[in-house]
Amino acid sequence: MKIFKALWPTLLLAGILYLLGNPIGTVPALGKLFSPFTGFWQNMQNAEDLPELLDLDGLQEEVQIKFDDNRIPHIFAQNNHDLYYAQGYTVAADRLWQMEFYTYVSAGRLTEIVGERALAYDQYNRRSGMNHAADGMMARLDEAPEAKANLEAYAEGVNAYISSLNEKDLPIEYKILGYSPEKWTPKKTFLMLMNMRNQLNGGSSDFRMSQVAQKYGLEMVNELFPDYPGLEDPIIPNGSPLLFEPLEIPETPDIIASFPGDKSVAADLKNPSPEIGSNNWAVAGSKSATGLPILSNDPHLGLTFPSIWYQVQLHSPDVNVYGTCFPGVPGVIIGFNKDIAWGVTNVGPDVMDFYKIKFKDASMNEYWHDNRWKKTTKRVESYTLKGGKVVNDTLISTHHGPVIYTEESDKNFNKSVPAGYAMKWITHDTTPSDLLCFTSLNNSKNYEDYRAALKLYNAPAQNFIFASNQNDIAITPNGKFPLKWNAQGKFLLDGTRADHDWQGYIPAEQNPHVKNPERGYVSSANQSPVNPKEYPYYIDWSSAEPYRGMQINKRLSKMSMATADSLRSVQNDNYNLAAEWFLPYFLKNIDTTKNLEAISILKKWNYQNAANSKAASIFETWLAIFLKEVWDDEFPEEENMIYPDEVKTFELMSNQPNSKWFDNVKTKDKFEVLSDVVSSSFASTLDSLSKTYGPVSGNWEWSKVKQTTIAHLIPAFVSFSDNTITNGGGKRIVNATQSKWGPSWRMIVELDKEWPRAYGIYPGGQSGNPASKHYDDLINKWESGELNELLFLKNSSESSDKIILTQTLKPKK
Repeated sequence: MKIFKALWPTLLLAGILYLLGNPIGTVPALGKLFSPFTGFWQNMQNAEDLPELLDLDGLQEEVQIKFDDNRIPHIFAQNNHDLYYAQGYTVAADRLWQMEFYTYVSAGRLTEIVGERALAYDQYNRRSGMNHAADGMMARLDEAPEAKANLEAYAEGVNAYISSLNEKDLPIEYKILGYSPEKWTPKKTFLMLMNMRNQLNGGSSDFRMSQVAQKYGLEMVNELFPDYPGLEDPIIPNGSPLLFEPLEIPETPDIIASFPGDKSVAADLKNPSPEIGSNNWAVAGSKSATGLPILSNDPHLGLTFPSIWYQVQLHSPDVNVYGTCFPGVPGVIIGFNKDIAWGVTNVGPDVMDFYKIKFKDASMNEYWHDNRWKKTTKRVESYTLKGGKVVNDTLISTHHGPVIYTEESDKNFNKSVPAGYAMKWITHDTTPSDLLCFTSLNNSKNYEDYRAALKLYNAPAQNFIFASNQNDIAITPNGKFPLKWNAQGKFLLDGTRADHDWQGYIPAEQNPHVKNPERGYVSSANQSPVNPKEYPYYIDWSSAEPYRGMQINKRLSKMSMATADSLRSVQNDNYNLAAEWFLPYFLKNIDTTKNLEAISILKKWNYQNAANSKAASIFETWLAIFLKEVWDDEFPEEENMIYPDEVKTFELMSNQPNSKWFDNVKTKDKFEVLSDVVSSSFASTLDSLSKTYGPVSGNWEWSKVKQTTIAHLIPAFVSFSDNTITNGGGKRIVNATQSKWGPSWRMIVELDKEWPRAYGIYPGGQSGNPASKHYDDLINKWESGELNELLFLKNSSESSDKIILTQTLKPKK
């Protein structure tokens, strides 16, 4: 005992030193994290470091990088290899952890960082085929030698930065999570692109729609889930000419779906899709003050730190372009050059289908298709958990694609994917040319170049908007669209039938398109690409609700002598078209002698979802509760069903107030009509707001109810997030700022014969280091709807008082 008493301080110290020096499970070694020599203190001390001279292996010639006062790099190289090398080095210096983290997500490798809790998520991402598709692109990279050269140069630059790091220089996230960066490869760039394919084209309502049709039948589906909304203003204006001879459309088979339980559905269906919001538009010179086009784009993505975008100017003998790139991807994704500007919004086409597989036996070595047994392919996927444990997972694939789940289980991450079905997804396409689309746009000079560039693009399908200083404007819903019979994939499909397979692809030159329409503008807001009565091919049966698209077109149709500020006012438009539609009917169907304060607020409302509007809070809450009360009794979310869209709800409200769909089937002693649902949902609205925010006061203002937050990519890192955002908008609003989603990059470009003028901003900053002043220095302006004038230099010798430092990269001798 005396010996123990003498030794216990030493043993305690040894234990503490062990804990400080070694990770325990997913907890990093705390000693390293708090070390003044290698820990987070170093990230604070080195936050603004920008060395003026760097000697780097792999460069061919000297490169100049001029950093402006927002830390935006303007890269001047003497050849394209050095241009993309320098872009890779510079982006990695600001965003290394972010760009690598995205690749871990799409490759299904988060277990290596956070442990077993991410296993189900990793398995879904790996099984869905993103990592496998990236491998396939790498195998075909020699087919695109220009893309290969650019990717390899970019990777060289990233790796030159990584090799310069020691432990103290690592981004803070590596230190907190306890791991280190890997060597960057071209495959990691493809994984970055897979991440965007998943975000933008990775949703499917097939299973939920099948549940609906199985329960209620096709007649009801045709009534409540039509192929095309009754109120719509499509991207391609009605009456636009069809300038091609279409291919033969596949014939609709006698059986169009295969449901769980071996139930099939006969044909007679027609043509909606998960919403990922964005806006873009361009006005012709006939509507602008300068006589030349002005283009606007604001893609709506997740509001995160670090920002999903990174601003850059790229200049070489072949190109001079400014815009935003994805960290990890060479070139500019959205931007402009001397002669043209372009932007994108999401199309949301039907490019993910599920096929019921009939296996020969429990071995699942063969499956029945086209009247014969075919071999499945199997591969073992290994997941390395943090700490070293390896979990193996056998993945079964058919010619349709991978079978995500072979049996139902609570452990299945995605409950909208039925067991025993194979996923056919455009993301599995391994054509490696998407990057060439953007590098071609970067140096395009005219409309013909724009059209040629789009033929190189596959996925995720985007509405590519265009404007040039030759006075052309255009828009093209563009991507690799499968050739299908009408509404093919609205439901789960039969994997045994060859006539349920995709029958090829729509030729790229026959994708919907319009150039210089008579109305003097082009626009998109994720609405239907084209009226199906005026276009021969099926793209999707569902799209975003029409409010943003209609409001944008209303504003643009009245516009004349437009300037960049005119278009900025549209970007910040807070008008609530849904309120214009729904609220008069709401107010007509409630007792206006009660709840006088709330009713007075609504009656005085100008339909603006302003930050300080209490009416917006009441209406948005009311509409959400109303829609749930109307539809959730028949189409409960817990049964994996989908609601009819808001256009159909409005049509019923305005034309059939006594429709059976307003009755709550759970109340057997009463048949509810519209007025009953409006009244009960209003009472629930006031009750909900009162319980959450107290009596009517400043706490009911829309910005406080909406609670826009820009969170770090690791949500638990709350100190690296910002939950103090005060602005208006909403998911149905042109200014589509929601709680966690919103305008991720706002850009306006005024084309000019000599030199364009451009403006832009995103919610965040160039640096990924939370200690840097450039981590969030753009937030306040973005929050208030302002834009920065963008510095677009003609050449490396042009001076500007915005340039704060010139960095020189030299080949190491």
